[in-house]
Amino acid sequence: MTDLYPVRRALLSVSDKTGLIDLGRALAARGVELISTGGTARALRDAGLEVRDVAEVTGFPEMMDGRVKTLHPMVHGGLLALRDDPSHVAAMETHLISPIDLLVVNLYPFEETVAKGADYATCIENIDIGGPAMIRAASKNHAFVNVVVDVEDYDRLLAELEANDGQTTYGFRQNLALTAYSRTAAYDAAVSAWMAAALEEGAPRRRAFAGTLAQTLRYGENPHQNAAFYVDGSNRPGVATAVQHQGKELSYNNINDTDAAFELVAEFDPEDTAACAIIKHANPCGVAKGATLIEAYKSAFDCDRTSAFGGIVALNKPLDAETAEEITGIFTEVVIAPGASDEAKGIFAAKKNLRLLTTDGLPDARAGGLTFRQVAGGFLVQDKDNGFVGMDDLKVVTKLAPTEEQMRDLLFAWKVAKHVKSNAIVYVRDQATVGVGAGQMSRVDSALIAAKKAERMAETLGLAKPLTIGSAVASDAFFPFPDGLLEAAAAGATCVIQPGGSMRDAEVIAAADEAGLAMVFTGMRHFRH
Repeated sequence: MTDLYPVRRALLSVSDKTGLIDLGRALAARGVELISTGGTARALRDAGLEVRDVAEVTGFPEMMDGRVKTLHPMVHGGLLALRDDPSHVAAMETHLISPIDLLVVNLYPFEETVAKGADYATCIENIDIGGPAMIRAASKNHAFVNVVVDVEDYDRLLAELEANDGQTTYGFRQNLALTAYSRTAAYDAAVSAWMAAALEEGAPRRRAFAGTLAQTLRYGENPHQNAAFYVDGSNRPGVATAVQHQGKELSYNNINDTDAAFELVAEFDPEDTAACAIIKHANPCGVAKGATLIEAYKSAFDCDRTSAFGGIVALNKPLDAETAEEITGIFTEVVIAPGASDEAKGIFAAKKNLRLLTTDGLPDARAGGLTFRQVAGGFLVQDKDNGFVGMDDLKVVTKLAPTEEQMRDLLFAWKVAKHVKSNAIVYVRDQATVGVGAGQMSRVDSALIAAKKAERMAETLGLAKPLTIGSAVASDAFFPFPDGLLEAAAAGATCVIQPGGSMRDAEVIAAADEAGLAMVFTGMRHFRH
């Protein structure tokens, strides 16, 4: 096998016609024979290019509504034949099979069809068969054959041909094959994921995930770790679909934290009121609602000003100039919002290191989906935590019932606790967090840490007492003993929301009654590890 092989014959069959005509013209100018199918052939001919139909090559017409057209030895023999194997060459001569040196295929738009909400039958019809078969054949024979599956690679191909007088190098063909195999793997993963959902099969025997490279990152969580960002094509509003208006490239930690921030703030309906979430290391250090964005931001900031430095700010409404001006008061890594005014963008333009991201909307906090996490030897898959608890779902378990105002704060605290690493304790007063305890091995420690932070902030704000006095407190899981509950009471909490379900619920309820607390059970927990 030699390194360089010429491209003399190409088969083009694409659903996405972007760049097709320019590619066809460039290949024809090099004397490459063009073979094509259906709409691709028509588009090339309409551009004045000479094209042979695949049906002419195979001797069989397209049939069964186009389901059968390229699945033929005249095509696959041309793709799979080893040019340096005498027996393969002899077989080609015997059966009048001509080699195919270049395959350009992009597949039926299955993912797009599913994303549009098409019915089952339509999705089935958009599963490509001939395309993946040809791609796999050409990829296997990359010692001789070039396979292009992405429009982004058209210019690379033409540059390679220009640099090598109409030939391509082995390394180039290898790289194309890698991309091609990744594409067919991703395509099959999309089909299998869709079918599992359509059949309501929560745990299919085999599970595959795939993504498309969006960005190579400078490094991962730490500088010695390589990293990259892939998108899954779901188009959920968030960091994957956002437009970045300014600032340097997002880091691995920026992306992770920005996602956490935007998913949290999406819990609060912008039609109801403005909301702001400030995130540090994937945990909220301040969350608040307000009549305006600036009011919400100030209240969130006052929960933990120290941790907010270098944090991520997420808003549930388009960023306005007044809020932008306030945010620039401290160093902030990223701001993400469903839009931003020109005035706000102008204010941020002076902060070169601040990244501003805007989206077309908020993610649906109640939408389904899957999350997965790698472990040694495999990965864990679960439904996305889209659990929701409303006023009617709460069960009052103490002698004292919460007031209407306390109920609002309890539900606010519960929404925030869902996004705090376990064990989570969240103190809330007047629709704003005033203390957050996250990621501790003991729920008691989380209660203590959150209260201590509130005490420090009271000193910073010049308050006579911490804002945990008279607050509502949420626990993401049940209190196994009264001690954590009593720590919250000692910090000044007057009402509690927790899942319930402990073997010692009666003991915890009795302790709440003795402490004069109002407590409600949700019947649902929100562990977040």
